[in-house]
Amino acid sequence: MLDIAHDEWLRRAKALEVSGAHHIDGDDEPGAGATFPAVSPRDGHVLARIADGDADEVDAAVAAARRAFDTGPWPRLAPAERGRILARVAELLEERREELALAVSLEMGKPITDAYEIELRATINTFRWYGQLADKLTDESPHTAPDALALVTREPTGVVGAVVPWNFPLTLAGWKVAPALAAGCTVVLKPSENSPLSALLLARIATEAGLPQGVLNVVNGKGPVAGRAIGLHPDVDVLAFTGSTAVGRHFLHYAADSNLKRVWLELGGKSPNIILPDAPDLDRAAATAAWGIFFNQGEMCTAPSRLLVHSSIAERVTEAVVTRARELRVGDPLDPATEMGALVGESHLGRVLDHIGTGREEGARLRTGGERILTGTGGTYLEPTVFDGVDPGMRLAREEIFGPVLSVLAFDDLDEAVRLANATEYGLAAGLWTSDLSTAHRVSRALKAGTVWVNCYEEGDLTVPFGGMKQSGNGRDKSVHALEKYTELKTTWIQL
Repeated sequence: MLDIAHDEWLRRAKALEVSGAHHIDGDDEPGAGATFPAVSPRDGHVLARIADGDADEVDAAVAAARRAFDTGPWPRLAPAERGRILARVAELLEERREELALAVSLEMGKPITDAYEIELRATINTFRWYGQLADKLTDESPHTAPDALALVTREPTGVVGAVVPWNFPLTLAGWKVAPALAAGCTVVLKPSENSPLSALLLARIATEAGLPQGVLNVVNGKGPVAGRAIGLHPDVDVLAFTGSTAVGRHFLHYAADSNLKRVWLELGGKSPNIILPDAPDLDRAAATAAWGIFFNQGEMCTAPSRLLVHSSIAERVTEAVVTRARELRVGDPLDPATEMGALVGESHLGRVLDHIGTGREEGARLRTGGERILTGTGGTYLEPTVFDGVDPGMRLAREEIFGPVLSVLAFDDLDEAVRLANATEYGLAAGLWTSDLSTAHRVSRALKAGTVWVNCYEEGDLTVPFGGMKQSGNGRDKSVHALEKYTELKTTWIQL
């Protein structure tokens, strides 16, 4: 458990120094000179100047990754040795867990307790798990004719371009980087310009752990420049992206316009959370609904932003969520008592406020929240917000807001609940609360979502895959299935 006082975190924040240079071929590279500020949403303070990468820096990073894959030791190491190095990465991440949590909290506004206990735990476990998995994979030798031998082997795909967002900057980087490295690939990672510091620390720690030069490279920069250059690069074999559906479309175009690289996308969501009258514990269902939408400031693609409640219990559940929203402690992310921190930046806060304004204009009822707060801090803080009386056609019910804004919709029967749940272009996640086993099976199968949680939300571990349906993307992170993105099946037929 984290046991560091607010004052101590403030002292460490003042002392934190992280280089904003790229990390290419095992070394820090300052770039061509252009920089941009990494601004902390907690108070508007500039944390560092970050090298602003362009196509030249991307070329250098990809060239380093290509050399490391084509002629370097990494793909040729025994899988057990790759696993040992990934385990060492996990050990060093654990040793520097407080520093990494501080960087995450400062750069994207996540409460320090969540950064340390949730984000870093997930990241460390990811590298450890794939390190343990690296030598557990087996090839196939199908039964064939007696005068032939067939082998089916999994080969690493080559250079992986990984572009990740700011809301879980280390966890989502780990979900791409760790399985790619376990498979024997090399990686060029581009973090969000809102959260570059933690990714740069990760790369330097990985090099310290023994990762050979060029195996993991980090290029900073803006999406339309550095991200586009990675997407179009002919020497990038696979692109793995987590972010908005709009940007995911761009990466598909980049692949079509370049080398037809495989593109794996984990995109947006507008996840439904269905509460039926026979939920095993309505108070727990309501508390979990509140936690799910307000955790991480609502900046989660899986956030249960549409609460679908049977009309017979709608007011009871809504009032419980509203009560919890009003009790929630919003404040300085570096205060261990804070439950909800700052939204990632001014422009994002403006977009969320625009959604709230539209919800009011369209006739939804604002039950609580909706206002910017703590303006004197210089940070970007918002009240937890709940609307009810939301119509399925309203913007609140259709578009991903990516903030602490909950829309409550009532339904009268189970068929209507399923129709409302599936009435979205997204298909990332869903929740269902019921005591009936048959209902749980039937409804979970009917929901068009990559993950369905029954009588819980946001539960799971690395053994289960994560990803979406419809416009929430394709492919899967986590689990053994993540390796399918970073390997090619090769058939070798030997005539005896």
